[in-house]
Amino acid sequence: MKQTIIVQNLKCGGCAKTITKKISALEGVSEVVVTPETSEIAFVATSETEVQNVKTNLLNLGYPAVDEANSLVSKAKSFVSCATGKMSQ
Repeated sequence: MKQTIIVQNLKCGGCAKTITKKISALEGVSEVVVTPETSEIAFVATSETEVQNVKTNLLNLGYPAVDEANSLVSKAKSFVSCATGKMSQ
């Protein structure tokens, strides 16, 4: 099933690269497309369990969904994820 999640803290291509790499590695998830301009992450998941797993992983990376709290910790994590993505280019 195709899903789209709008997240917070998604700023640039570095963020997108990290998200794409980490979410694409999850079992049951494919066709990951990250659009920084709209803060959207689109993907295909085999079940609702995988969708929840994607949301959890995004939160752990510092990119909570728009309907979740955006704590200082999330913002800091997204900064690190962003920098990691930029360095690996």
